[in-house]
Amino acid sequence: MEWGSELWDQYDIIDRQTQWGIDLIEKYVKFVKDRTEIEQSYAKQLRTLVKKYSPKRVSKEDHEMKFSQYQAFINILNELNDYAGQREIIAENLMQNIFAQLLKYLHENKQERKMHLLEGRKAQQNLETSFKQLDNAKRRFERDCKEAEKAMQNAEKADNDINATKADVEKAKQQANLRNHMVEESKNEYASQLQKYNKDQNQFYFVEMPHVFNKLQEMDEKRIQKLCEAYKMFADTERQVMPIIGKCLDGMTKAAESVNESGDSQVLIEAHKSGFERPGELEFEDYSQMINRTSSENSIGSLKSEPKTDHRTVGKSKTKRWPFGKKNKLIVSEDFSHLPPEQRRKKLQQKIEDLNKELQKQVDQSEALDKMKDVYQRNPQMGDPNSLEPRIMETNQQIDRLRNEIQKYEMWLADAEAKLVSRNDSYVQYTPHCDRSPSLNNNGSHDKESPDTTYSDDSGQEPLVQPSPVSEFDDFEDDLAHPIGSSTALYPFDGNSEGTIPMAEGEVLQLIEEDKGDGWTRVRRSDGEEGYVPTSYVKITLSRK
Repeated sequence: MEWGSELWDQYDIIDRQTQWGIDLIEKYVKFVKDRTEIEQSYAKQLRTLVKKYSPKRVSKEDHEMKFSQYQAFINILNELNDYAGQREIIAENLMQNIFAQLLKYLHENKQERKMHLLEGRKAQQNLETSFKQLDNAKRRFERDCKEAEKAMQNAEKADNDINATKADVEKAKQQANLRNHMVEESKNEYASQLQKYNKDQNQFYFVEMPHVFNKLQEMDEKRIQKLCEAYKMFADTERQVMPIIGKCLDGMTKAAESVNESGDSQVLIEAHKSGFERPGELEFEDYSQMINRTSSENSIGSLKSEPKTDHRTVGKSKTKRWPFGKKNKLIVSEDFSHLPPEQRRKKLQQKIEDLNKELQKQVDQSEALDKMKDVYQRNPQMGDPNSLEPRIMETNQQIDRLRNEIQKYEMWLADAEAKLVSRNDSYVQYTPHCDRSPSLNNNGSHDKESPDTTYSDDSGQEPLVQPSPVSEFDDFEDDLAHPIGSSTALYPFDGNSEGTIPMAEGEVLQLIEEDKGDGWTRVRRSDGEEGYVPTSYVKITLSRK
């Protein structure tokens, strides 16, 4: 069905309908723009949220990054940041594919509608002009007919008048004939104009206006189709990014599943394990012996000195034995001797690794300078080889300094590992204080030769506490690190350098410590031998606890 045939007389209705369609497009364009602004604002707020809770600089060396729960939180923030990026893509696609395209089409649609309506008004004006010409011809024909009838009556009257001269009669007849001739001309003109108007009217109602209405119908249906495509694109714009948004959500779920509570506990142990042994039990100090003492001079002397001594010993032991109180600020030393044994060993290893990396950089720079000097010597036009001497000398000095530093820290590391080994051996042979009964002399007082306490000659002086058979830092036991997984050797490794162990292809080892970025992984054999192997030589499998 076409507007031209069905709505041929509804020009105003078609005019309002096409204008309403344009208004609907304008409304939808504003709607898409508002939705775009919402998406942009949402993405901006998400990025602000991520920035607020993200660390300023993320480094694997950070203590928090060693915990799976914190790594999961950082991964969730990264996924949320990617999710915000997808919201920005939605806003951008809405703006480019819908807003901009519809805005352009809206302008074209207005121009096309204006052109068709102008064409219809022009046809209407032509029909009105034709009708006016017909009306003028009709009026002239009517006027001429009346005047011709009047002239005929005057001629008959003159012919019947006996007093009228022959000349008057002839004149009246001539006037009547002239009027009749004019009637014929106006009649022909009227007939011609009527025929023309009927043709124009037929052309107007059956050709011109149906053509205009059909063009407007085609334009309106095209507008509806365009609007329908925009509706679909509104949904497709978000559907296109749903796979990536789904990956972001899957990433958040994967981050949550990667949290390992047992692993985090192990990380805390590895980071803060002191290596000290637990303190032994306090010895029983029998103060009841003072009641049975005689009034001898020796007993009186002992009675005067012992209470003060024992009181100070007990009080001092409490503050020293209790490791959970407020700690004094330690003075940091270069060899990390202020740290517990296990932590000192790890710090020294890390320091040596950092120095080796820096040494490798300096060696590479030295080799590059030597090559450049060789090029300059062979091609003097490229540069003066002597100009590189200061830099070469400076680099060599840095290499010597770093090698001395490495040697110094390796000596400290060897000393620390030796102390750990000796402490473990001593702990096996050492019997804690709790296994020894209090030592009493013949008169019931504490033996002055007790291995735990030595008294000075001056009774007013503070007693001196003898050190235990192991060193001061050996108060806690250093258990073997628990394996966190397994590693299978992909290639054979000789393990000739210090700190490494050999392995055969296909050999399965216990994973003790993962690669910290230096390319080495700490492993242990079934016989207890530990050492480092190249990370690229093994396949690592972590165990979930």
